[in-house]
This record gives sequence, C-alpha cells and structure tokens, in this order.
Amino acid sequence: MSSDDPQPADTMVERSSNSRWKLWLLLNGNRWLVTVLLAAFAFVGLLAISQVSPVSLRALMGEKEPVHFLFQALVTSLITGVTLVLTINQLVLSQELGAVDDQRGRLEGSLEFHEDVEDVIDAPISPPDPASFLQAIIDASQDRAIEFREAAADGHDEEFEDRVDEFVDNVAGHADAVQERLDGAQFGTYAVIRFALDYNYSWKIFRARRLRNVYGDSFTDEAREIHDQLLESLKLFGLAREHFKTLYFQWELINLSRGIMYVSVPALVVAMSMIAFFDADAVTGTVFGVETVVWIVAAAATVSIVPFLLLVSFVLRLGTMAKRTLAIGPFILRESNRDEEIEWD
Repeated sequence: MSSDDPQPADTMVERSSNSRWKLWLLLNGNRWLVTVLLAAFAFVGLLAISQVSPVSLRALMGEKEPVHFLFQALVTSLITGVTLVLTINQLVLSQELGAVDDQRGRLEGSLEFHEDVEDVIDAPISPPDPASFLQAIIDASQDRAIEFREAAADGHDEEFEDRVDEFVDNVAGHADAVQERLDGAQFGTYAVIRFALDYNYSWKIFRARRLRNVYGDSFTDEAREIHDQLLESLKLFGLAREHFKTLYFQWELINLSRGIMYVSVPALVVAMSMIAFFDADAVTGTVFGVETVVWIVAAAATVSIVPFLLLVSFVLRLGTMAKRTLAIGPFILRESNRDEEIEWD
C-alpha cells in the first residue's frame, strides 16, 4: 500500500458523473414540480408541432376526427391507470398484513436491531426518528475512528499512522458534514434518504478492512478491538440506511397512489368533456398567432396526461435510488469521480 487509495467525493452529486440538472430531475427535485415541468414540456411541444405540421388541426378534424380518437384513448388509459394504482396499493398493503406470529417476528427483529445499535452508540436507548437514529450511528463511527487513531499511535509504524490519519480525517470530516445535513430532516421527505446516501459507508468499510489487511502486524490489541467496533458501526449504518430506504419506497408508493387518484378525476373529466361536448366549429380566432382550437386541444391533452407524468416523475426517483443502492456492503457498482485504480491486493 505504497500510496493512499483514490478517495471518492463526499456527496452523491460529486461522486456521480451526471450533471447537476440531471440529478435534480432524477432525484433531488420536488416530484410535483418535476411533473409540472414535464406537463409544460408536453404542452409547448404540442403547440410547436401544430405550427410545423403541413396540415392544420382544423383541417384534420374535418376529415378524421383525431380529437375524438385521441381523448377516447386517453379515457381508456386513465381508467387503466387507476386500476394500476389500486394494484400498487394492494402490493404495498400486502406487506403490512400478516398473522400475529409474523408481526411478532417483525417487532422482535426491530427491537434486536435497536439493541445492537444501542451497544454501538453506547446509549441506554436509541433515537426513535430516522434522522436522529442515523446521526447517532454516524457519530459513533466518528468517535470510534478517532479512538482508533489514538490507539494506532502506539503501533510504532510511521507509514501505518499516516494511512490511519488519512482514513480518520475522511471519516470524521464526512461524518460532521452528513450529521449537519441530517439535523432536523423529517422522514417522509426525500431529505433523510438523500443525505444518508451521501455517507459512503461501503467505501469506508473497504478502507478500514484494507488497513487491517496491510498493516495487521502494526495493530495493538486495543487498536484491533476499536477497529472491530468501527467496522460494526459502519455495518449497522448500512443496515439502517437500507431499512429506511425500504420504508421510504413504501411511503412514496403510497404518496404516488394518492397523487394519481387526485389528478385522475379532473383529467378524466376533461378527457370525457372533449369527447362529449367539444365542437371545433364553435371555436374561432387565434391567440398569439395560434388557432384557439389548438390551444384548447393542447391544454386538454396535457391535463389528461398529468397522471402519467406524475407516475413518470416518481418512478424516475425510485428507479434511480434503487439502481444506486443495489449492493449492500463494500461494493462499488457504478463509476465515480476517481482518477486511479483501487489497490486491493
């Protein structure tokens, strides 16, 4: 281990090769705002296409009735979408239903995990809310890292001490930054999971294990014991993050279901009204050089696809999160901002 391993950046945004605006669209942006932006893009796109089309909408309506065909298809899609939402709700709720023995097992498993965390954070009881719970584990890993540096100072190996200093500085500095971001974060919002994803515990586990593999002979008994405690705190953080991520997925799927229910009713009313009551011949004139009928059809079509756009915005975030956290433990499945190869042998 002649040189320190290339160190990833401290935040998920910095570690990603994607641009900030793309990460905002996929992860960080408010899902309702993303839906509004997608709807605006669809509305403007329809208006733009109407202007470059060689045939006017009014001429097409006189021959083929495209508006009726369009909104008939949208009505069918909306009803199918609501059915899909009910299926999603049933999927989420099915995980909450079970016999008493199943619920007892879940409760006992949760209590055992809390007890394990309480042993690591050296507290009589662990915090009840997710943000504080994660903060406590991160704080424990920071304390163990500092204690590990103090114990390693007795190893009489200058290179080993330098590597430990670099590792502990990263753990301690990163822990301070993430704890500050988590302070006051409320579960149910993306903030808790977002800042938890910033703490790259898997890399820290790899670095800690590599230190022991390369410099095991320089470990004192005290350093070895504290090193084990540091690894345990990082492992528990990984388990806690995965647990809260799973709960967040369920939370967001429920929010998605409710949101689609809310927007589906007005979307369905608009689509059905365009089939039953819209008469292009009764609409005349232009607005900003665009026929009024085009404005009405484009606006109605945009409102009718809002449930689909809401689904897209939520799935973008959930899918991106799932892809970025597929592996648990010291695995790096994606490219990150590192300029060198990782030494492992």
